[in-house]
Amino acid sequence: MNPNTDKLVRRTTMVATVTAGYFLLTADYGPEPNVLDPIKSAIQSWEQSVKKFLFGSKQGVQEGKKPSSDATTEKHP
Repeated sequence: MNPNTDKLVRRTTMVATVTAGYFLLTADYGPEPNVLDPIKSAIQSWEQSVKKFLFGSKQGVQEGKKPSSDATTEKHP
């Protein structure tokens, strides 16, 4: 097999394996606790951390909001 093709097949297989594992670990298995719950919690925590890192925290977004209409209509003495 061509070395470039072999490399592409290996990388595709690795990505497919990781993706399948991710979907299996984060699947909803119902309300009963199971062995994968701690792993699922860790993955979801990691996802939130990455989102906060990439997009910033929601608190920073709220600080940038315009003042509410009550604050702008307030009368000054």
